[in-house]
Amino acid sequence: MTSMSLRERYRVIFGYVGNLFVFFPLLLMIPVFFTLVFSEEISHTLPFLISAAIAFAFGFMLKTSTRVKPRTPITPQEAPIIVVIAWIMSIVFSALPFVFGGLLDFSRGVFEATSGWTTTGLTMFEEETVPRAFLLWRSLMQFFGGAGFAVIMMSAILGPSGFNLYHAEGRVDNLVPNIRRSINTILLIYSSYTAAGFVMYVIAGMPWFDSLNHALTALATGGFSTRNASIGAFNSPAIESITIVLMVLGATGFGVHYAFWKGNFGALKKNGEWKTLGVLLLIAIPFLMFSAVGGLFAGFSDSFRYTTFQAVSALTGTGFSTADLVPWPSVGLYVLALLMICGGMMDSTSGGIKQYRIYVVFKFVINEIKRMLLPRSAVTRVEIWKAETKNYLDDLMLKEILLVMTFYVVTLLIGVGIISGYGYSLSFSLFEFSSALNTVGLSVGITGPDAPLGIIWTQTAGMFLGRLEFIVVIFAFSRFFKDAGTSLKAKKRSD
Repeated sequence: MTSMSLRERYRVIFGYVGNLFVFFPLLLMIPVFFTLVFSEEISHTLPFLISAAIAFAFGFMLKTSTRVKPRTPITPQEAPIIVVIAWIMSIVFSALPFVFGGLLDFSRGVFEATSGWTTTGLTMFEEETVPRAFLLWRSLMQFFGGAGFAVIMMSAILGPSGFNLYHAEGRVDNLVPNIRRSINTILLIYSSYTAAGFVMYVIAGMPWFDSLNHALTALATGGFSTRNASIGAFNSPAIESITIVLMVLGATGFGVHYAFWKGNFGALKKNGEWKTLGVLLLIAIPFLMFSAVGGLFAGFSDSFRYTTFQAVSALTGTGFSTADLVPWPSVGLYVLALLMICGGMMDSTSGGIKQYRIYVVFKFVINEIKRMLLPRSAVTRVEIWKAETKNYLDDLMLKEILLVMTFYVVTLLIGVGIISGYGYSLSFSLFEFSSALNTVGLSVGITGPDAPLGIIWTQTAGMFLGRLEFIVVIFAFSRFFKDAGTSLKAKKRSD
């Protein structure tokens, strides 16, 4: 690739980033409208207006200086760079209201925004002291982050070239052949479930503002709450049951939802992800009840109620809680950490390794055992169903999974090592960084406004890498630095 072609390609990259952030202020205006409707919040309007103006100026500057033609194709090499830049800048601009509002400094504001967009739910706040406009902004970040920020914003800008961007943000399957129809289908499913969740919360007795925020964050498997004690503050089995349903729906892949509403139950029956998710819960909940933490609760019903909620919250990557985890013994924390690591389904709002990868590895092991019992000449083909798509187990699929898992384990060890270096126990360090890396949000108290900056930035990096699944981020930075080196060499030759 020549220096001139590099310049042209980065003009396209920054042009699309500019297009994106010209529209970004529309999101920041939602809390502004909220402050105008509710007069007691009017004093919090200015931080959002200033942040929106800065974001618009940034986008407008890139858009006008690059002048990229509409529908300019995006290649698979450019898409990850666009996605990574878009996520980084959206996090920065989303942190500004917290900074300008005097609620957080820059580092903690970036942490809060990262936790929002990555649908993690770890927080710097005591929620009940935060103005409602900022609570709403946190919930909106998780709602849009769960659906896929770049996917939503670019749907109005891109045509077929958006396919590469769609995949770069972690979406694997098109629900329908047309990319824009796929995005619209995702948004329809996502918004419908959220609206239903809001209505159910209100019926269950949750105040309307709490209902709105928890509906936005439950389906996004985000975990931001309006209460210091999270869902536990309501002490309502009905609200907890509704939340469990929303968390499971959020952890279910959009392709599975689409197949269900189409009535394609044959494909769903062959899908392995929901089976592994169910098996993990059937193993984890009784173990927690009878072996790990049952003694902390009074009676069977309370033990079942609280362990079930925490287990579902951990596995789905939501991070809502109804119990204080600090008194839990190490074995209970390790079980929850394992559930967080496993995560939800592929193409869902959840984090973690994902049930699809776990299912593929399981099928591979079973197939290898079967092959040991067959003649060497025997040929076996293993079907792997993902929503309505049938794939066959092959080396390429396994290599991709092993690559992700390798990056995952290395990152996990580094993060746990850093947090342990601040004097925390292994169980607490593993739990806290697993929560960040798997975008969950459950905490044993390490993360908070008084945490050292080293822990805050370690957790921030973990959330970011976990949401974009390592390979996209690594590819984007590798490509960027490689292109920068190529450009410098070309410049030296020309001099």
